[in-house]
Amino acid sequence: MTQQSTAPQTAAEDAGEGSRPPAGRSWLDRYFHISDRGSTIPREVRGGITTFMAMCYILLLNPLILSTPDVDKHTLGHAGVVTATALGAAVCTLLMGFVGKVPLALAAGLNVSAALTTQVVPHMTWPQAMGMCVLYGVVIMLLVVTGLREMIMNAIPLALKHAITMGIGMFVALLGLVKAGFVGKGEGGPVTLGLTGNLSGWPVLFFCVTLILIFMLQARRVPGAILIGIVAGSVLSIVATEAGGLTDKDWQGAAPALHGSAVSAPDFGLFGHVEFGGWGSIGALSVGMIVFTLVLAGFFDAMATIIGVGTEAKLADDKGRMPGLSKALFVDGAGGAIGGVTGGSGQTVFIESASGVGEGARTGLSAVVTGLFFAACLFFTPLTQLVPAQVASAALVVIGSMMMSAAAHVDWSDRATSIPVFLTVALMPFTYQITAGVGAGVIAYTAIKTAQGKWREVGGFMWVLTLVFVVYFSLHPIENWLGVR
Repeated sequence: MTQQSTAPQTAAEDAGEGSRPPAGRSWLDRYFHISDRGSTIPREVRGGITTFMAMCYILLLNPLILSTPDVDKHTLGHAGVVTATALGAAVCTLLMGFVGKVPLALAAGLNVSAALTTQVVPHMTWPQAMGMCVLYGVVIMLLVVTGLREMIMNAIPLALKHAITMGIGMFVALLGLVKAGFVGKGEGGPVTLGLTGNLSGWPVLFFCVTLILIFMLQARRVPGAILIGIVAGSVLSIVATEAGGLTDKDWQGAAPALHGSAVSAPDFGLFGHVEFGGWGSIGALSVGMIVFTLVLAGFFDAMATIIGVGTEAKLADDKGRMPGLSKALFVDGAGGAIGGVTGGSGQTVFIESASGVGEGARTGLSAVVTGLFFAACLFFTPLTQLVPAQVASAALVVIGSMMMSAAAHVDWSDRATSIPVFLTVALMPFTYQITAGVGAGVIAYTAIKTAQGKWREVGGFMWVLTLVFVVYFSLHPIENWLGVR
């Protein structure tokens, strides 16, 4: 990259009140500080398009994850979820561009969607689950405004932060394997290879081919490897379906096909379907833990991603300070609430924003371009019917593998670190609950530090968190003992 390194902007410039720009610059240049950050309008447009191409797979994956029936056996319509996903990404990314003025794009967080599917909707309706998203978004915004977000980030040990990232990665990967039919539940054990102990059927084959292809492209450092792999897998699936006469039964769902026109009006049927209350059947503590789980799912990666991408764009200094950081964190928090209102799950910053930075993006203009592309996708929902769920599932496994890279930052020789990390990473997929993994890791960390006589190193916040999780794990046994249930 040939762009010059720029020092972090002043608070005045962050607020749009920097020194008077030279005459002749366009309002676009002045508003986004394009020249100040060593960029150009064409470069920002190119970066925005690149970011969109790198993350538009979310339009396929999010409807796949959110296909689970809720407690009342109701499901979200596919077209409605695609529209909600595109709308949430468009609104939040445009906000990040115009308000944060940094090259970051947002979309539905797969970790948040996974938490909704496995831990929330088995106990409540989808409108209530989206209400949970609004609540967690409000909580994160309050944490940003009060400065508590950074305080909490500093209070949690770095190893546990990496463990949470890895655990969610394993969780997402398992979700992809299950959705693809590569892993199932059978008589041979809690989980089996395939649905019957063996791999069978064309859909699993297309999943495997797509997965291997994406891994090969990533190993070659091909930009947009995930999207290319999904497109290639979908084309192969369509050709095989037409040539081999495969039916919906062969696909264990809808066969890949375009029904009607590729263009259609957006389906806003899920917009505004948010409910607060009616949670008495699961208890106040369970509701609190659900919100806490969603906060965790959308909390830790965002700050690291924002600072990481900002550093790559040469906007952050060695202390992680960068122009628009507080605004970017606030927009990221607002993404939870916006995603709940749109019906597409909580929105969060995507690491794929780095691909646009690699193409030269340095300002919020690139985010605006990405947001406009997501807005255009509102009218192309039928195209998602061409992508089989099994093919899209391969991307979940790939993303899970990428999140496991945090293992390189863990000192595995230190048992005080490795044991809590192991429990966190292992229990998320094995229990199918993000909360269980985080709770086990927190309790183990506190217990081991106490056994070593280092209980003061734990910190007040971690002690409080440990107590909360002890109560959480003990709640049902205590209720049964007292005859409450």
